[in-house]
Amino acid sequence: MRIIVADCSAEYSGRLNATLPEAKRVILIKADSSCLIFSELGSYKPLNWMAAPCTLKEHDVEPDDTIPDDIHQPLKQLRVAADKGSDILVVSLYHIYSDQDFDLGTDPGLVKDGVEDHLQRYLAEQIERIGDGARLIRREYPTAIGPVDIMAIDGQGTHVAIEIKRNGGIDGVEQLTRYCKLLNRDPLLAPVRGIFAAQTISPQAQILAKDRGFECLILDYDEMRGADSNELRLF
Repeated sequence: MRIIVADCSAEYSGRLNATLPEAKRVILIKADSSCLIFSELGSYKPLNWMAAPCTLKEHDVEPDDTIPDDIHQPLKQLRVAADKGSDILVVSLYHIYSDQDFDLGTDPGLVKDGVEDHLQRYLAEQIERIGDGARLIRREYPTAIGPVDIMAIDGQGTHVAIEIKRNGGIDGVEQLTRYCKLLNRDPLLAPVRGIFAAQTISPQAQILAKDRGFECLILDYDEMRGADSNELRLF
């Protein structure tokens, strides 16, 4: 990653036209040639940017003797062109305060607490939450169209396919519908009923789930995590 601190201006052309007048800013260039321009104030969002796939070219700017001395001329220009489309970002550098390269290595990615994998693990360990006498078959039950989050058998001996989301929407219900439709073609599994489980479920998703014959299950992550732990807790 390359980080430049410089007095700069920028011109963006293509789907839209935008101009940044000269000011002191931070220019961040990633290994994929993505270019982002930040100011001191504001949120995390850059003032302007060109995202990959794109091609970046840098060149020095020769002074133009025909331009009056009171007009600031750039020392360098960065020209970033989208590989698909006609969008172009041209960044002019007038004074460079810092220009450094950093090798950040491989990033493991953001690890979130309470994501679907945690909910899936807790529900698998506490499968009785879907009903007394329930038994777990397995997590990530394989099918031809992707794995079902949890397959179980309820207290009446019926197979249950469980789809888990953090925030349950219509797309999740449709996904569960596809799984149940496929699983019910297997005479060794049918009948298979569905449970749509999430921390929150939208009203539209609840209506659709009920229409499809699915049960909705609200998951209390904090409660499930507490039930999974043998540690003493003060609160």
